[in-house]
Amino acid sequence: MNDEESLTELCKMIYDLDDIEKIKTKAKELLDRGVEPKRLIDAISHGLEEIGNRYESGEYFLSELIMGGIIGSEIINVLTPYLKSVETPRLGKVVIGTVKGDLHDIGKNLVVSMLRSSGFEVVDLGIDVPAQKFIDAVRKEEPEILAMSCLLTMAMDEMKRVIDELKRHSLRDKVKIIIGGRPTSLEFARRIGADAWGRDAVEAVKVAKTLLGR
Repeated sequence: MNDEESLTELCKMIYDLDDIEKIKTKAKELLDRGVEPKRLIDAISHGLEEIGNRYESGEYFLSELIMGGIIGSEIINVLTPYLKSVETPRLGKVVIGTVKGDLHDIGKNLVVSMLRSSGFEVVDLGIDVPAQKFIDAVRKEEPEILAMSCLLTMAMDEMKRVIDELKRHSLRDKVKIIIGGRPTSLEFARRIGADAWGRDAVEAVKVAKTLLGR
């Protein structure tokens, strides 16, 4: 089997949600054979994109989408030692967190995994993140995108508070803002002054790429 066929097989193993250890072994074999890490990243991206397509079509459900994110992260961990001396495309930096008053992180973690697997550098602030911590991170990390998540309706106002604080500190124009989470909507995003809304993890990645013209 030549390199191209092996990469196609790796891609298929990813979107078929094959055993993680088998996928990691396949990736390691390709790297040891001298296949460029960038080609593996392309295969991973295509595999995750197909998982997203199957999710959007109803063929896959949330559990499969979560598994896809886990697989993507695990393969990136395999690739990391090989990437240190390789110039890889960087799509942009994202600071992300679940806003203050909300302790849910499954959706956020899935977005983090898929962003990283797609080539974004991600700074994850965790859960129950106060506005000042977002402000400090934007100032320190200088990300292109700030992403906020919440699952509880009672925490939605905190998203607006963060945006208001960014304005007060003259940082709002320095970053694009994406929000997401079950109680949020495009209308709500517009109302609080966010740049975009992600319906789910798949859409969040697409929106992030669109905002940066990728």
